[in-house]
Amino acid sequence: MGAVVDLDGLLDQRHVWRGRQAQPRSLGLQPTGHVALDARLPEGGWPAAALSELLLASPGCGELQLLWPTLARLTGEGNRVVLVSPPFIAFPPAWEAAGIDLRWLVQVQARPDETLWAAEQCLRSGSCAAVLCWPERADDRALRRLQVAAETGEAMAFACRPQPAALNPSPAALRIAIDTRPAQWRVLKCRGGLVPAAPICAPARG
Repeated sequence: MGAVVDLDGLLDQRHVWRGRQAQPRSLGLQPTGHVALDARLPEGGWPAAALSELLLASPGCGELQLLWPTLARLTGEGNRVVLVSPPFIAFPPAWEAAGIDLRWLVQVQARPDETLWAAEQCLRSGSCAAVLCWPERADDRALRRLQVAAETGEAMAFACRPQPAALNPSPAALRIAIDTRPAQWRVLKCRGGLVPAAPICAPARG
């Protein structure tokens, strides 16, 4: 007869691998403000202290409408939000109508070759809750620096890039493609879960 094994003792000493433990669903520490989208994301919202990529059909095709609920919540709580090299001049009445507290919104207009550097510095500073940037070009190494900077500064980073960039690998925790015809969001990559099979209908733009 074989020896008696104290299974509880082995488990306590971590001598037995029990496989992946079931993780409770996140409460969504950074909700997107869009119920249908939050329901599809493993963390119940934006990945905290991480890089998210928004892949655009064209500049200004809806990235602000996607982000405005989050930015309104953050600035309403007195947290700084920074825009780095946006493609269009911000129209204050539209931002105020979306609920953004302009006292906490900062715009940085950097040269194209300094956009990623400026975003990285803002993220690392620890003084920003979210940093949005619109780089003209970004390789895997540059995006990884943004990811590390977001972790260091415990901030959310959003890189708005053209949709063809989806063909290239990325260290981003989340990648969402924003389509215009039809108006929808497609989750291409999400940390901690499976990519939703179906797109999410985007709300009508005002």
